[in-house]
Amino acid sequence: MLSIKNLEAGYGKVKVLHGITIEVPKGQVITLIGSNGAGKTTTMRAITGMIKPTAGDIELDGKKIAGFESYKIAKLGLAHSPEGRRVFSTMSVTDNLLLGAFPRLTGSRPKGDVKHDLDRAMDLFPRLKERRNQLAGTLSGGEQQMLAMARAIMLNPEVILLDEPSMGLAPILVDEVFRIISRLKSEGMTMLLVEQFAAAALNVADYGYVLENGRISAQGAAESLKNDPAVKAAYLGGGH
Repeated sequence: MLSIKNLEAGYGKVKVLHGITIEVPKGQVITLIGSNGAGKTTTMRAITGMIKPTAGDIELDGKKIAGFESYKIAKLGLAHSPEGRRVFSTMSVTDNLLLGAFPRLTGSRPKGDVKHDLDRAMDLFPRLKERRNQLAGTLSGGEQQMLAMARAIMLNPEVILLDEPSMGLAPILVDEVFRIISRLKSEGMTMLLVEQFAAAALNVADYGYVLENGRISAQGAAESLKNDPAVKAAYLGGGH
């Protein structure tokens, strides 16, 4: 579904990614874990066209998208819930969600039943339903994170990229976010999850990659990585 091969990217003369390869099969949750500065967010930005890769291939459902503009990638069905939420603060919750469906409303993606999907997003995120007419900028950090995720779902995407969905959230809201990810997984949604909270990510994922200094240092089935001594020591708080 989403295939990244030998991807290199960075900022100016600073190379961050050094030839990483990641496969995201249809219907699976793949997680990318690593410490701060490892290159996780740079990976997401390169996939979604926010920065241009300097080498490598990115394919979405067999179509090469490396170097495409972000809006073209979205039209092809790749949704992105970015690090730091980035909601439209002066617009209502409902209008933020409808913006997520914009390519469907303009005919550049299959329209489907947008009203049904809006109701479904509200059901997935009951806090948003309660605040549907509230300005997004007045929501709490956790509510804004839920809004960013729900907005991505409104694209009715082929693949969702979730970049640090638990960042800055209270533990109870982290649990809520991962409950929703588990529900989307049960419905067959394809997801690439970037997450510092490695234990939670591996609990929900099918397969994982460990990114260190812009290179994949380990990969495997999520259950296998959870039991890997080096991964446990570095990311799960365990010893050898």
